[in-house]
Amino acid sequence: MGATFKENVTDIRNSKVADVVNELKSFSCTVDVTDPHADAAEVEHEYGYKLAPEMKGPYDAIIVAVNHTEYANKDEAWFKSMLKPKGVLVDLKGVFRKKIKDLTYWSL
Repeated sequence: MGATFKENVTDIRNSKVADVVNELKSFSCTVDVTDPHADAAEVEHEYGYKLAPEMKGPYDAIIVAVNHTEYANKDEAWFKSMLKPKGVLVDLKGVFRKKIKDLTYWSL
């Protein structure tokens, strides 16, 4: 979740999300990337992957890479609905650190 350089902006320059995407793909993972602020054509041109128009799930893992307001408003029930039963929520910024109780949760 997220492709821009930082939260609530459209700028994709210097975004490290592409590095995460490429690393996951190197392990043959299927990766969907969503971002309500990024321009899909610009992301594809600069980084070579397409943005998914929406999250469809269920996923083995969800990585919240950029703390857009649209993501920060999600609750644990929403993440549960998007994850497989043993799915993992990875929160790179620690936004959900005190909000997630039942899911497998990793944060930096």
